[in-house]
Amino acid sequence: MRNNRFLWLLFLVLWALPQMGYSQKRSQRNLEKRITAPDSILTTPTRNPSALDTLPEIKNDTIPITDSTKIAPQGDIQTEIKYYAEDSIITDFQSKKVFLHKGAWFEYGLIRLDADLIIIDWEKSEIFASGVTDSLGAIEGNPIFKEGATSYEIRKEMRYNFKSQKAIIKDVVTEQQDGLLRGETIKKDKDGSIYLDHGFYTTCNLAEPHWHINSSKIKSIRGKQVVTGPFNLYFNDIPTPLGLPFGIIPDTPEEKASGIVFPSYGQEQVRGFFLRNFGYYFAFNDYVHTRVTGDIFSNGGWGAKASTMYKKRYRYSGAFNIDYQKFKSPETELNPVDYNTIWVNWNHSPESRGNSRFSASVNAGTSNYNNVVVNPNNFVQNVKSEFSSNIAYSKTFSGTPFSMSANLRHSQNIQSGEVNLILPDIAVNMNRQNPFQNAKFEPIKTLNIAWNFNLQNTITNRVTPPIGVSSEVVNQGQGISPDQNIIPFNLENLPLLLKNASNGAKNTIPISSNFRLFKYFTGTASANLTELWYLEKTNFFYNPIEQRVDKILESGFNRVTYYNTSFAMNTNVYGFYNFKGSKKIETIRHHMQPSFGFTFNPDFSDPSFGYYQIVQTDSMGRSQFFSRHQGFVFGGAPLGASKSLNLNIRNTLEAKLKKLSDSGEAETKKIPLLQTLNIGTSYNFEADSFQLAPIRMDTRTSFFDNKLSLNIAATLDPYAELVKTDSETGAVTGRRVNQFAWRSGQGIGKFRNVTMNINGNLNPAKQGGQAGEMRDQMTDDFLQQGGQLNEFVENEINQIINDPSQYIEWNIPWSLGFGFNIAYSQEPGRESNITSAININGDLSISEKWKITYSGGYDFMTAQLTQSMIGLARDLHCWQMNVSWIPFGRFTSYNLDIRVKSSILQDLKVSRRRSFFD
Repeated sequence: MRNNRFLWLLFLVLWALPQMGYSQKRSQRNLEKRITAPDSILTTPTRNPSALDTLPEIKNDTIPITDSTKIAPQGDIQTEIKYYAEDSIITDFQSKKVFLHKGAWFEYGLIRLDADLIIIDWEKSEIFASGVTDSLGAIEGNPIFKEGATSYEIRKEMRYNFKSQKAIIKDVVTEQQDGLLRGETIKKDKDGSIYLDHGFYTTCNLAEPHWHINSSKIKSIRGKQVVTGPFNLYFNDIPTPLGLPFGIIPDTPEEKASGIVFPSYGQEQVRGFFLRNFGYYFAFNDYVHTRVTGDIFSNGGWGAKASTMYKKRYRYSGAFNIDYQKFKSPETELNPVDYNTIWVNWNHSPESRGNSRFSASVNAGTSNYNNVVVNPNNFVQNVKSEFSSNIAYSKTFSGTPFSMSANLRHSQNIQSGEVNLILPDIAVNMNRQNPFQNAKFEPIKTLNIAWNFNLQNTITNRVTPPIGVSSEVVNQGQGISPDQNIIPFNLENLPLLLKNASNGAKNTIPISSNFRLFKYFTGTASANLTELWYLEKTNFFYNPIEQRVDKILESGFNRVTYYNTSFAMNTNVYGFYNFKGSKKIETIRHHMQPSFGFTFNPDFSDPSFGYYQIVQTDSMGRSQFFSRHQGFVFGGAPLGASKSLNLNIRNTLEAKLKKLSDSGEAETKKIPLLQTLNIGTSYNFEADSFQLAPIRMDTRTSFFDNKLSLNIAATLDPYAELVKTDSETGAVTGRRVNQFAWRSGQGIGKFRNVTMNINGNLNPAKQGGQAGEMRDQMTDDFLQQGGQLNEFVENEINQIINDPSQYIEWNIPWSLGFGFNIAYSQEPGRESNITSAININGDLSISEKWKITYSGGYDFMTAQLTQSMIGLARDLHCWQMNVSWIPFGRFTSYNLDIRVKSSILQDLKVSRRRSFFD
């Protein structure tokens, strides 16, 4: 029995052993394979897993793929890693490191590291990089680390963890906007912010910078700003006592940077010490930016300014600026100054191409603004006397020939104080239509007709007297008297301004046709019908008691209808003269374009029309015509009949020259001898005297490849002049006589006006570096980018232009621009008047880095120098020095600037200004 038990036990053991061995084999197959670091040298042979597994294929799981249990956890390495070395790549599997020698680089995502020595530690997810010391002790192949658009030039070594994206760097230089940051030890965060220990900031890109800001602690927040602790300013590595407890330097694109606007400072004799344009720049978003600044003066004055620029892509853009200035001098001043002044500027323009458009251009303010708030960078703004504004809306009705517009117009003369406001100005237009375009007869086929309607309401502060007609109007006939009163344009006078408002409507129907005559002539026939609508008219009568002409306004709708017709014909005549024996001139071509036309205007002063009145003007019984719509918004019908023949001849003269090309082949070149020569006049058959109008002449040409231009214009009076001298007083008087000058022995006539202008621009190069050219180029570029030109933009451009380093071409040793003008005028019975002046501008290099700029002129009639400026420019590499001096005149001043060239450090400058207020 015991033996049987032993046999059964032996049988069970022998049966179980094979089963245990088979289970052990299956469990070993499921062990997870160990992951080793990738290496570019070693390769692992591929295996066929089906050859190792004898189990049948397992069917797909019925659990959805989106089950969270199927999502594999991500490792530390998120993307492909690439590395390379020119010399060698050594892999240490025991320490899990890869050593890259000589000309090595490492790429992972957005980062790239170049160095002569790179060590990759897979276990720590860390990279170490440094240069290599050669046999002479010099270090070569220092690391250069790039992360996106940011680069770091490393002088010693760095460690970078590509898992945490943090780095420790020794002695590094990195670029931040327009500046460079350098520090002994730098810590870099994942977000790109860096912390510098004993660092400095500079905009000089030399290995040994001319200047820098030195601070023990600096933090750079990528895309925002650089913040420093207490810092000192160094020049050529020499410390200076200049510094601040902290510094904030923007590190954002200029169009997105908000920050403090640092003021300019100085002293004026009248207003004392000042701080100007101190405030803050608000970059709210990509669409709206605002700059708010203020001025303060030690003797009792202040100013506030706000400038807002806005833009919505593909829709509209604009700018709104307002400037308020207040100053009151102390009561003890001998010449007290007391003023409040304001100026508003607004520009708005659409960028879409739809069928409607809204735009605005507003320039308005108090009349004394440009006399007390003077801009030294833009003298023209201060001497300009007239300003205008316009706010407009227009719309085109698709599928129809009609369009409409509505405008609010404003004009202002700051010298006379006159203000004109047109509100509203509504226009409805119909494009030209060709109703007979299928006709065979050309004059009928090309016949076209249009319609224009205009409605206006005008408000002005030039008020006419309520009764009486001034002697000026009586003696001179038609016109507005210069004796009208100008009242202040303010709310207090608003009822009177509205009462004197003038309004009306105008309808115009132009009809025209173009056709060919006699094969070589082009004819144009046209007729214009005009009708005016008013709600009142003026009745004139003679007041025998006051012995004057009085007027009464009569209310009621009334129309004024008049018309005119014209016919014009022109042709082209060409003449050639060939030089057969000449070696230089091949041909001279003369192009003449004669034209003549006839216009007819009926006499609408006939009493049957009711547009004019014949009124007695004095007790002697003399009388004259008065228009019943005199001074109205569109005026009245024309006075007197006109049947005029208009003559005009246009000429151009050019030559074709022979020249040899660089390859020796014969070429021709056209040069203008006369770019234009125009002669024109007219003859009125209906006039009772002076039927021939003065003869107008003008010509224009250029020389030396347009480096020198000449313009001449003149007016010739063909009638004789009668001059008398008073025997008692000796006064000389004269008048025109209705007799041609050649019949009175006075030649062909007398020139009443003659002007000549000569302008030139000379320099050794083909292209100059003049400020005017640079201003035009910058203005054109700004407008092409969709910008709107306004006073704020002009000031910004002028500040750049007045900075010589921005536009002076240092490679051109000299440049000279000049302009000479002379004008002659003579009225009958008066002495002739001649004015003549010359203006010059340019620059002269006195060394490679020094340049003198100049502008000025001389008035030959007054024997005085005109407004002049002398400047001195010095290129200091990362700094620039500009000195300008206006020695005399209204804008006498001097200005000295030494500043960093970087746009983000404009406040870091040494500046001394003496204003022409002094």
